[in-house]
Amino acid sequence: MYVVLFEDNPSIQTDIRKKHMPEHLSFLEERSSRFIAAGPLKPTEKNENSAGMWIVDAERESDVRALINEDPFWPTGLRKSYRIFEWTRVFADGRRLI
Repeated sequence: MYVVLFEDNPSIQTDIRKKHMPEHLSFLEERSSRFIAAGPLKPTEKNENSAGMWIVDAERESDVRALINEDPFWPTGLRKSYRIFEWTRVFADGRRLI
């Protein structure tokens, strides 16, 4: 399993997100078996950029990169950067997993 953290580009106008949101949500729905969760991260301090996060069920990091490249948000410049983390769940739903 992987976690992807996106940093949004602060110079992109907010209407870009609104314009491409329906297409982005359709992208997530069409691949719902791959996405455990996805959504925006709101900054807690004024100097922070907006961000987003995905939790992805994938075998390889290359599969995650392919999803990022397929996301309708990616070619718009809305996303400034991303980081991919391999994630091992050790606790979920109120119980230990290991």
